[in-house]
Amino acid sequence: MILSVDPTSGAELARYDEHSGEAVEAALAAAADAQAKWRSVPIAERVQLLTRMAKALRAGSDRHSAMITAEMGKPIAEAEAEVEKCAATCEFYAEAAPRFLADERVETNAAESLILYDPIGVVLAIMPWNYPFWQVIRFLAPALAAGNGAILKHANNVPQCALAIEALMREAGCPKGLFATLLVGSDKVAGLIADDRIAAVTLTGSTEVGAIVAAQAGKALKKQVLELGGSDPFIVLADADIEQAARVAVKARFTNAGQSCVNAKRFIVEDSVADRFVEAFVTNVEALKLGDPTRRDTDIGPMARGNLRDALHAQVERTLSAGGTLKTGGRKVEGPGYWYEPTVIDNVTPDQAAFCEETFGPVAAIVRVRDAEEATRLANQTEFGLGAALWTADIEKARGFARRIEAGAVFVNGMTASDPRLPFGGIKRSGYGRELGAHGIREFTNIKTLWIGPAKPAAPAPTERTTR
Repeated sequence: MILSVDPTSGAELARYDEHSGEAVEAALAAAADAQAKWRSVPIAERVQLLTRMAKALRAGSDRHSAMITAEMGKPIAEAEAEVEKCAATCEFYAEAAPRFLADERVETNAAESLILYDPIGVVLAIMPWNYPFWQVIRFLAPALAAGNGAILKHANNVPQCALAIEALMREAGCPKGLFATLLVGSDKVAGLIADDRIAAVTLTGSTEVGAIVAAQAGKALKKQVLELGGSDPFIVLADADIEQAARVAVKARFTNAGQSCVNAKRFIVEDSVADRFVEAFVTNVEALKLGDPTRRDTDIGPMARGNLRDALHAQVERTLSAGGTLKTGGRKVEGPGYWYEPTVIDNVTPDQAAFCEETFGPVAAIVRVRDAEEATRLANQTEFGLGAALWTADIEKARGFARRIEAGAVFVNGMTASDPRLPFGGIKRSGYGRELGAHGIREFTNIKTLWIGPAKPAAPAPTERTTR
């Protein structure tokens, strides 16, 4: 049984039976058959599906946004922005995919040499609950444009969103069987990965789950893209605009109640400006409104599940016990639902939980450093490497530091965020492969070399013997 639960109250919203083995088999067979046809459809026609997806997303925005809010607690304004970002990404790939996947000519000694981007097949997508539409669409739009099919195994606490995406695809005129949602438990994932009709796997989720999926896909020798956990640094140097950095830092940490792999989590600040930054940051955090996520004046809703809140609170308590200084928050909100106060902990050190573990919720760790060199060293002192932000007035200095930061993206004087025009992904235990941009759409293609020699061998040059 798969349950949909309201995180504001803990009340059950809906329940669903898992798909049977027969239903799973039917979905796999249909996806394989549909993809075999879809791959031969010209890309100019394939991208028309993406245009229809964008229209369907916008037409149903109120419904989709309300479902996101109800099922995982995202404030309604953020949910609406998520749906709009999905639509914009579909439109982006509808325009850009033909360019990204066009044959590339390479000069060699052949008559003609080309690089082709062929479809790879049906891709299994294992997706998380924190952006229940965005995480799916940012994979699905480029995958379909590239000629692939897709099977979605969504997080089990957002089954209504998972089924809504399937309905959305029908509304957009997706060929029957080309995309399907499977409501199955995690114990069924290994069998899906091993199935010969699945060509590749993409997962967004925790590092621990990513390691399991990577092992299963590796055993089957199947391509993977893994976008996993993060403990992103937000570095504030002494010459930064401190007030602006503090304002952006609040959004960077507390968007989606801090439940994002790419949220800033460790705020690494030079000592000479740390007091100013902390004062401004805490003031802005305390101004955030925690409350009903259906209200437009709400900044932070509940956490998505009770066990996530419990794990976060344990990290806060361990950090404080080890010497961190609580500046605000630090408590579970009493009563129904999974609420947690926006929290700031100062004087965090590398041996404390809030530094060395991923904190997946509304908790910010302030780390004070002597200078920019120590800031860079501590930014890299993590097993993760997803994103990073660097605040400084010296852009040339920022270029040099950005090269030294071990992350998949560095944002200077801004906050880390995904953009369909740019590749997104991490290094180290934050995963591998890229989503979005030209790099993302090519991840699930067969990058094929086509070498064409002359139509017939050239005649040998005349010699003295052959001319007699």
